[in-house]
Amino acid sequence: MQNFLIVVDMQRDFIDGALGSAEAAAVVPRVREKIDGYPGRVIYTRDTHRDDYRQTQEGHKLPVPHCIRGTKGWEISGELPEGAAYRIVDKPSFGSVELGELLREENRREQIGEITLVGLCTDICVISNALLVKAFLPEAEIVVDAACCAGVTPESHKTALKAMKSCQITIEND
Repeated sequence: MQNFLIVVDMQRDFIDGALGSAEAAAVVPRVREKIDGYPGRVIYTRDTHRDDYRQTQEGHKLPVPHCIRGTKGWEISGELPEGAAYRIVDKPSFGSVELGELLREENRREQIGEITLVGLCTDICVISNALLVKAFLPEAEIVVDAACCAGVTPESHKTALKAMKSCQITIEND
């Protein structure tokens, strides 16, 4: 049985860039520790927008350009390990259908026991991907490590954790 750690959008723009916060910066060392000690496979997601971001629906509702492909803010934090051992899934929206399909295919090859999610932002991309993965793999144990996540605000972080818990997602370190 295989396990996966999904590191959601640990990108410079969400940590100390255009949409950064003290809470996001504070989880970086804990995410690093989680990755370093994780016994399964690690997949990063990367929020990915184009230069026309302001013309998109998201750009109209959140008019702060961020994670534009090829910019410094789009990059995974330099404090986290990268390289051939880690797969990166670029996603143009909050949730990644590609991630769901990838995990479903992996489950066909060898059953997945547990999928743990960490990262940013709890109340947008973490919750979107946790629910999406739960829909693709309803029998896999989906876990969110609350200590390795940060939301747009501390309140919205807590609200997202409660919502995920009600959808049968296990919340650790709450």
